[in-house]
Amino acid sequence: MFSASSATASSSRATANPPRSRGISRLAASVVATGLVMAGALTTAGSAAADEAPQHQGGASAVLDGLKTFDDAVLHADGKDQKLPAGLFEMTVDGGGKLKTYCIDIHNPTQEEAKYLETPWSQTSLGGNKNAGRIRWILEHSYPQIDDLSALAKAAGTGPLTERTAAAGTQVAIWRYSDNADVEAADGQAEKLADWLQKSATDTAEPKASLALGPGAVSGRSGERLGPVTVRTNAGQVSVAPPADSASGIAVTDKKGKPVTTAVNGAELYFDVPAGSPDGSASLTVQATTSVPVGRAFAGVTRSQTQILAGSSETTVSASATATWAKKGAIPALSAKKNCAKGGVDVTASNEGDEAFTFELAGMTHTVEAGKSETVTVPVAEDQAYDFTITGPGGFTKTFKGVLDCKTSGSGTGGLDTQTADQPSTTTATAGGSSTGAEGGLAETGSSNATPIIAGVAIALVVIGGGAVFFLRRRKGQSSGE
Repeated sequence: MFSASSATASSSRATANPPRSRGISRLAASVVATGLVMAGALTTAGSAAADEAPQHQGGASAVLDGLKTFDDAVLHADGKDQKLPAGLFEMTVDGGGKLKTYCIDIHNPTQEEAKYLETPWSQTSLGGNKNAGRIRWILEHSYPQIDDLSALAKAAGTGPLTERTAAAGTQVAIWRYSDNADVEAADGQAEKLADWLQKSATDTAEPKASLALGPGAVSGRSGERLGPVTVRTNAGQVSVAPPADSASGIAVTDKKGKPVTTAVNGAELYFDVPAGSPDGSASLTVQATTSVPVGRAFAGVTRSQTQILAGSSETTVSASATATWAKKGAIPALSAKKNCAKGGVDVTASNEGDEAFTFELAGMTHTVEAGKSETVTVPVAEDQAYDFTITGPGGFTKTFKGVLDCKTSGSGTGGLDTQTADQPSTTTATAGGSSTGAEGGLAETGSSNATPIIAGVAIALVVIGGGAVFFLRRRKGQSSGE
């Protein structure tokens, strides 16, 4: 059992305050170190409060404490042998709790105190890895899930194991499946454990999220209950926090309109918006204390090697959703999440208004009829960082940052002890740095506090040296419903 503790992770926020004119908000963007920018702007009617949207679909968010329990391993790559540490990392969860993880990208370094988010396999390299289920089996049948080292050694036929050699052998077995790496443990007993785990592993399904809400963004007319937003969790019960502005009269209810303060797995939540409410937006948050399921992936918001969960204490997990409403016109809800299968970011626009919502993306025009939705995939280069900001009047801003990391790095070109010039000093399991970064979470980007009388929506991808720019915007001349 791990001891619970709390940590607060700070993250930089990109803000944009573009000049406004009637019917348009201008694109705001800032260049990030790796050369890719994605930014968007929403123009709204009515008041809007500053808000930071969730950067993932929900679950645990944590800060990396470093590699804690490890022994030596040897990687054979490019005709060379490279010694490297192999073992367990620890993370401190925001709000309380501890996680233990293994690395699933051997050639990629970790950043010191990097922020990590619980992430579906499909949004990491595991999504395209036919052996991902075998990695979960290894986690469930080795250290630290099996902390009786004598029993583990007997099952594997290894001889005596210590925590260090058990962690190293487990990590080596995982690398053989996560990276297809030619790697072995330096200790003989650890190597026997790695061989046994590799040979014994069978396909096991991806574990469910510790906590998630879906969809992350809904919309509709004032005077209605907007939703449903469905709770998915392994916790027995979650607490439900109402919209921050209680004076607005917006309430979180069940389908019949009864106010809700707690919920269970499968519960459906609604935003109850009184008739006559000014056009606007609100958000709700659910939170629980639970153990994150073994095998859940954790992806870095910045460039840092992807991790997979080996053990969890009782941990604070949370998820958020937003609602947008108006009296008439197009009433879109906008969300986005990474699509590793297609190599980009899915931008989804749904429209619960009484007019069509038309936008242009990557040179093509898309129209979402009333009551319909459409998803458009915006191409993003592998390993590129993104900075996605939605802004509005009254200081409103929501920012999503990360990198698209859908593949493992391969052997790299500079060896395991090489770092790129823009890479900060690292605490690593592999000491490498010339290859890809871990993915960040651009999931369920709702349209919180961006009211639905939209005159301009923009998403831009700028690849330095590539000259590729994509725009998502409301077509000029379309009725705004004002």
